Parts: sequence; structure tokens; C-alpha cells
Amino acid sequence: MKPTNYRQALIERMGTPVLQKTIRAGNVTTAYLEAGEGEVVICLHGAGAGAVTWYPSIAALAQDFRVIAPDIVGYGESDKPDAPYDKPFFSAWLASFMAALKIPKAHIVGLSQGGAIALQFVLEHPEMVDKLVLVDSGALGAKPTLGALFGMIWLNSAPSTLANCFYSRYILFNPKNRDPNHGHYSVEVIKGIGGKKAFSQGKGAAVTPIPEDSLRQIRHNTLIIWGEEDRLFGLEYGERAARIIPHATLYSIPNAGHLPLMDQPYWFNKALLGFLTDSSDT
Repeated sequence: MKPTNYRQALIERMGTPVLQKTIRAGNVTTAYLEAGEGEVVICLHGAGAGAVTWYPSIAALAQDFRVIAPDIVGYGESDKPDAPYDKPFFSAWLASFMAALKIPKAHIVGLSQGGAIALQFVLEHPEMVDKLVLVDSGALGAKPTLGALFGMIWLNSAPSTLANCFYSRYILFNPKNRDPNHGHYSVEVIKGIGGKKAFSQGKGAAVTPIPEDSLRQIRHNTLIIWGEEDRLFGLEYGERAARIIPHATLYSIPNAGHLPLMDQPYWFNKALLGFLTDSSDT
């Protein structure tokens, strides 16, 4: 099956009208998904696949918000240029993306590496962020175990169904909780032209730790969501971040791994929507 077919299958599973669009963000042609109306929520996926990673949550968010989920530069259907793929690079792309869409301010939700990007962005452009949500976020000091690191390298250097199956055990509490089309799409994106660049040229720079002093500068209302069984980035890093970031609250989800939105979509969406719709936090 073509990568676009796996992607389309995930979009159809979302169960809500979703627009598929592209826009020029700086020098990067960026593909993105859009659904719903209201205040803007921008969802940043992790280091793999693309915007369709948010398939369990877009419909729930779209009930109250205008949801925009981009294929981050280097992933999905977006451009994959030669670049450093570090936090400043991704943050600059996000600023250009929001400017191109004429969005002056939005709630930012970042998953894994997307969380690292969200952290860099809120530090560089605090005026452009309303509420901040970090989901099993990178850049908080966590380092993958040897097994997880091996799986990550295997998948990104020699992508295959077998490599994806091996790595799945480190990012999901139960790999069966993930739609198979997401795994297939992830593999095909890496196999595609430029699909290895974010990993090979970035060399992990996007998730290097942000200093504690910088984290203490974040004054935004922040929700940290973490899967209690995360085998990639342990729960203790979410707990630590909740103590450091001034206005942060931790919500941990049992029987969930690195992708709690797939392992436990009901509880994940409930926590996310509860936080974003709570006017007492504003």
C-alpha cells in the first residue's frame, strides 16, 4: 500500500471532518490537518510518522477547538531539507508556520520530540503560546534504555515491519492499541526521499535537555501528561518537570506507555480537554 493510503486510512478513522492542506512556512512546504472551530490548538507529533499520530484525539479536540496538526518539517508529507534538526531549527519553523496561517497565539500540545519543540518555542516566543501541554516530552533529561535506543536506530536506519514491531514494545504499553496503519505509515515515511534526514542529521539534538533555569522561566499554565509505563522516557522525568516548571500539573496514566493517546485514548482525551477548556486556569 502507498504511504498516502496508510495516512488516509488514519484520517478516516478520526471520525470527524478533517481538511488536508499545505502551506509555505518560510522555505518549507508544510502539510497539515485541520478540524473544528474556535481557539487554536496546535498538536506537534513526535519523531516519527506525522500529523496522523494524533488520530485518537483530533475528533475529541475538534468539538471545542480549531485543531491544527502539522507534519513537522522532516516528517510526513512536509519538506525534508538538509538541516540541523535541532530545537532552534524546529522552533523557527513553527514560528513561520503560525505566521503563514496568521495565528498570533495558540495552545500548544507537544508529544515526545514535539514536546521538546514546544518547550523551545515557549521559551523563544512566550507571547505566541496560551496553554502548554507536554506529553511524555523530550528535552526533560530522559535517556532511552539500550533496548529502546537499539530499536530507534534500527527503525530509522533500516526501516521495516520487523524493526517497527521491535520498537513498538518500547513506545506502547500494548502494541495492539496502535492502529497498524500508523506503524506502516511510519516505516514508509522513513523509507521515502529524505525520510532519514531528521534522524541522521539531527543526531538527537532536538531532545537534549533544556536547563532547569530555563524551565523555571516558563510562566504558562502547563499540563504534563505521562504514561506510567513509558519504557522510552520514564515517568520520573515527568514528575521532575512538574516540580520545576512553576505552573505545571502532572497527570499520569496507568497502563500507558510513551504514546498514552493510543494506549489509553479515553483518559488521555479527558485530561487534555479538561485542561484546555478550564477557564479557571486563564
